[in-house]
Amino acid sequence: MTKVLLVFLLIVYTSFPSSAQNSFSITGTVKDQKESLPGAGVYLSGYKVSTVADAEGKFKINNLKPGNYDLMVQMVGYLPYSKNVIISDKSVQVELILKESTTVLNEVVIRADPNRAKYIKQFKEFFIGTTPNAAQCKILNPQVLNIDYDVTKSTLTIKTSEFLIVENKALGYRLKYMLDNFEYNSRTRIIYFSGHPFFEELKASGAKLKKYIDKRETAYYGSSQHFFRSLYAGNVSEQGFILNRMIKIPNPNRYPDSIIHKNLVRLKTPPKSTVIGKGSMLRDSAMIAFWIKQQDMPRYVDYLDRKEISAASLVSTFNQNLKLLDCSGALAISYTKEKETLAYSKTGFWVFRPLDIPDYEISVANITQNTVRFYENGSIYDSRAMLYEGFWAYEKVADMVPMDYVPIH
Repeated sequence: MTKVLLVFLLIVYTSFPSSAQNSFSITGTVKDQKESLPGAGVYLSGYKVSTVADAEGKFKINNLKPGNYDLMVQMVGYLPYSKNVIISDKSVQVELILKESTTVLNEVVIRADPNRAKYIKQFKEFFIGTTPNAAQCKILNPQVLNIDYDVTKSTLTIKTSEFLIVENKALGYRLKYMLDNFEYNSRTRIIYFSGHPFFEELKASGAKLKKYIDKRETAYYGSSQHFFRSLYAGNVSEQGFILNRMIKIPNPNRYPDSIIHKNLVRLKTPPKSTVIGKGSMLRDSAMIAFWIKQQDMPRYVDYLDRKEISAASLVSTFNQNLKLLDCSGALAISYTKEKETLAYSKTGFWVFRPLDIPDYEISVANITQNTVRFYENGSIYDSRAMLYEGFWAYEKVADMVPMDYVPIH
């Protein structure tokens, strides 16, 4: 009843549109402290929607439904910029003011770091992923990554002042990713990253395009985006999802804290005798190592409650654009239309299951804030409200599709 303790908090989208009968627009002006900026690229985070500011620095994005959006702006010589915009019942007008970049154009300076290659490799694994699709992804400009490792906190932090460009030749997308933050703590083994992705289609036709479409469908089905869309629509079961509670029980392989503490104190207390045999020292060292290992073991392990949960019993309407998932603890979410792959089973992401349960894709959503607000398109209002384990933690940027993605089949 043990599992590899790899838990990942993923925040990949911060734009959350929802459906309504009316459509609206976002208009505005891009400028710096002195003047308007014609030619600035304006992107909608999480989508394939973009435009360019005209000769007066003005732009307009049409056909938007009520919801929460993030605008991203890119302009040579300026720092990337993002602004949150909420559309409720009318169009919105904004002013986007950019700051000049202090980096000298056409000059890239990378601080010498013998561990940089190792940290970039870790970043690729934890940001892009280790799925088969990840093998066909490439970061085109790794030089923009600013890397810092805090030894005292065992934390790897990566930021960038430019768009990170990721080419995904598995799904046929080129991502411009505004990375706000990336953290990996090697002690807790928790990964957190947040940012704003923009999707561009790679040119393709015929057999290659069909291959892209097929892989996008596979990436979408069973994902958290697919689950929350079906949860909003009220057809979770029809879409192939099963919900169970994941209950934490005392770890049967771990001694109580009181016994662990008592033995460590006893073994670490110097003996009264001044003569200590070599054999005795080795035995004590081995016992200390044993009790330290006991101390490091998790106090609780997850247990799958076999009783299915009705999704309808957990969901209520928050407002006209949002629904509310009211649940505490952790949910085990199985997707019965796909089975775990051999590649996945060899990773440390797997979730314990009773032997008589089929090898469906299982993800665990740890609810950190008791309630989770979500939109019709499958996006979550506050991504920090959930901590993922299992299959949803395994699939990362390499398996993302745009928030407005619509499956063909």
